[in-house]
Amino acid sequence: MPTKSRTDTTSFVIDVPYKLIETGLTEEKPLIIYLHGFNQNIEYLEKKVHRMLEFQAYHLFIQAPYPIYDKKQNRQVEQWGRAWYLYDGDQEQFLKSMEKASEFIQKLVNDITEDLKINRTCLFGYSMGAYLGGYFALSRPEYLTELITIGGRIKTEAFEGKRAKANHINILALHGSNDTSVYPEPQKKCVEQLQKDGFKAEFRLVDAGHKLEDVFINETVEWLHSLDYSER
Repeated sequence: MPTKSRTDTTSFVIDVPYKLIETGLTEEKPLIIYLHGFNQNIEYLEKKVHRMLEFQAYHLFIQAPYPIYDKKQNRQVEQWGRAWYLYDGDQEQFLKSMEKASEFIQKLVNDITEDLKINRTCLFGYSMGAYLGGYFALSRPEYLTELITIGGRIKTEAFEGKRAKANHINILALHGSNDTSVYPEPQKKCVEQLQKDGFKAEFRLVDAGHKLEDVFINETVEWLHSLDYSER
């Protein structure tokens, strides 16, 4: 029988794809960061938001770090869906996992924008990407000027007493009125809290479910126009 045992953790590195697309002729322009939903990837999201590429901007599509195994074995590894964080119902684990993913995004943004002329930064997050986008915005407010969440929730309660430092961020929270995967009312309450905290935050309920439908992209484009984002 063993007299000693040891349980600990170690690190494992995995390659995570990203795609940077530059549109427009002007040198100084916005950076738009795109975060996909659960079990999706950057290829899927790029197709869904193709209209956004009309904006003169640097468009950064980041793939989530956790691969979702394809049980049907119909797709190659690079086509597998991904997840942004690990969630088992434990809130401490949830926040720890989102912090790790946010560190990953922060490092990538720092690395690829070193030589780019950026005048503002918008984060676009859908579903699981919206949850992470909200966490990234409130934990690293110096990185963003705009935040768009679709079908997610900004976890304001995780930043009690710390939210004010992020109230320069313009926020649009879009939600489907028929969304039964992530119900709209909790997100609406979070946006109302942000408004009390001095944020320019807007909650819009649209006639849709949880899927990333064109109506969400149309609302996003309209809102960015109102903030002087320019199309080609």
